[in-house]
Amino acid sequence: MEQRSSETKTAGLPAAVWVGLAVVLTAEFMDLVDATIVTVALPSMAADLGMTPAQVQWTLAGYTLAMGAGLITGGRVGDLYGRRRVFLAGLAAGTLFAALAALAPNPGWLMVSRILTGVAASFTIPLVIGMIRSTFPERYRPAALGVYGATLGLAAVVGPILGGALVDGDLWGLGWRAVFWVNVPIGVVALVVGWRTLAESRDPGSARLDVPGAVLATAATVLVLLPLVQGPELDWPAWTVACLVAAPLVVAVLVWRQRRVQARGGDPLIEPALFARRGFSAGVVVAVLFFGAIGSYFLLLVLYLQNGTGRTAWETGLVLLPYAIGSFITSALSVQLAAKAGRALLMTGAVSLAAAQVLLLVLLNDTADLGYWALAWPLFLGGLGLGLAAPPLIGIIIAAVDEHRAGSAAGVLTTFSQVGNALGVAVLGTVFFSTLDDAAGLDVVTAHADALSAALPWQIGAYVLAAALMTLLPSRSRAEEH
Repeated sequence: MEQRSSETKTAGLPAAVWVGLAVVLTAEFMDLVDATIVTVALPSMAADLGMTPAQVQWTLAGYTLAMGAGLITGGRVGDLYGRRRVFLAGLAAGTLFAALAALAPNPGWLMVSRILTGVAASFTIPLVIGMIRSTFPERYRPAALGVYGATLGLAAVVGPILGGALVDGDLWGLGWRAVFWVNVPIGVVALVVGWRTLAESRDPGSARLDVPGAVLATAATVLVLLPLVQGPELDWPAWTVACLVAAPLVVAVLVWRQRRVQARGGDPLIEPALFARRGFSAGVVVAVLFFGAIGSYFLLLVLYLQNGTGRTAWETGLVLLPYAIGSFITSALSVQLAAKAGRALLMTGAVSLAAAQVLLLVLLNDTADLGYWALAWPLFLGGLGLGLAAPPLIGIIIAAVDEHRAGSAAGVLTTFSQVGNALGVAVLGTVFFSTLDDAAGLDVVTAHADALSAALPWQIGAYVLAAALMTLLPSRSRAEEH
């Protein structure tokens, strides 16, 4: 990609460069829409395949966990062996695994397909920014990054609507399977066009892979998530307790190994020096809390809307639309203001999200079966808060570390964000389903309203704690990054 950069500085950019941008953003769009589409379609999947609550949680958490665990590795593989090559390989694998998910005859097949799709996404998502920076000279880079930001906002709007339309439309009798099949033709076209238009780029000086570190980090995460998801359903057998006891021990070994690798002059998976900065350490906790609350919220709300109030997937998508619109309104604005408003913007967003959850909790305690407009106001407020906080969050946290460590810090933060997402689904999903199991004698709507109400205070607490910890973050992001 650097080869093309030199010829564009004076003569403008060739059309192929913009087409290449469309390809990488299409892949990013697919990955982002995939999560919201699947969330809306989950109740239909569960009913058709006879999924247990744990299997429902793993269908979401498995994808985000696999993606989060592989992001740092995926980014480094691309830097070392060629971003174009690795990106196209990840895109091809993601397209194949989407087809496998669409063919799933049982819950186990579906869960494995989703985990593999998450692994494939970890080899495309972390390369997008690097490919944009290596393709576009500085003069054109703000426009390219602006299109990238708009793509993120558009995905938030399109996901719920598209998911509802595909499930309820029942195209060719596919039902929920259409939410996976739709990725296949898009992926194939993106592969063909990307093969012809994307130029290669790499960073030979990038850190080498720390495979043992990656294995330890993944093992620690699985040792936490697996018992949290399966434990309640299996009545906490001995192995679930053993996993929770082993998890901190594995984390300790991981920390010891990372320090040892760095002391020997090697390239650790996670640089221990990053956590010496108070702002970065606080930022990691903020990311886990923030994205953990968001990830669990959509799953539980969709279960309430479809299984509780009897809404269809299409009607659920329409209910979620105010949230997406609110996020779309503030997303572009927050990126522009981040260099000036900084952490004040993040705190405003987190407090807005907490207030939206409080409003929803009050409404649910008053009426179990909420109408469209009663739901629209807290959802719209939550969307505004998400748009204010989420887009600039990583950039502001990264400002706490030295600039030469920014790439490594971004990979670590993105990984913890995805782990937080999966952890939120596991923990608060357990709260929701446990409350539902104890709701004997209640009608379906009231039981689901109570289950959602039981999880909301935990989400509110996560946002409030995140807002408090945001006071430790840098006051603003680096202006030059925007």
